[in-house]
Amino acid sequence: PRPGMAAPPPSAPTDPPPPLQYSVLLQHLVGDKRQPRTWDPAALGGIPCPPKSEEQKMVERVMESCPFKAALACVGGFVLGGAFGIFTAGIDTNVGFDPKDPYRTPTAREVLKDMGQRGISYAKNFAIVGAMFSCTECVVESYRGKSDWKNSVLSGCITGGAIGFRAGLKAGLIGCGGFAAFSAAVDYYLR
Repeated sequence: PRPGMAAPPPSAPTDPPPPLQYSVLLQHLVGDKRQPRTWDPAALGGIPCPPKSEEQKMVERVMESCPFKAALACVGGFVLGGAFGIFTAGIDTNVGFDPKDPYRTPTAREVLKDMGQRGISYAKNFAIVGAMFSCTECVVESYRGKSDWKNSVLSGCITGGAIGFRAGLKAGLIGCGGFAAFSAAVDYYLR
């Protein structure tokens, strides 16, 4: 105590707490007397979200459907293929080349026309491959009932095999293996 302050009154002796019984404690932690916790995201620091409306559920079902995924892959493949085709045509030195007159410089119109044709050709091919892969993956996922890396590998093999099979059995097997490996690499990178 500081000088000038009264000392606290003496307290009555307290009894020590009863010894902790571990068997009673274990019953409350992992035994029959354990109280289950209710899951509350707000208590864990999460953002509580209200229940979804019927319109939101319908939009989610549409976006998870196979036709929507195939259409999205088709449009995405078309755009990506078009950009890739225009890029490759832009760096190709033979764009607008006339074999009858090899010394003639092509006009800008001829170069742009050739770039557009190559862009459309690549866009159609990429769109078809994207739609085939997406449809196949959706069917494989629906059949297996799981969403994992095996779906993309199986659908890549089916898509690559179907594309390569037009050139023969050996090309189909090579296409299957190549496209499956590419799909596995992309799936590994994205997950």
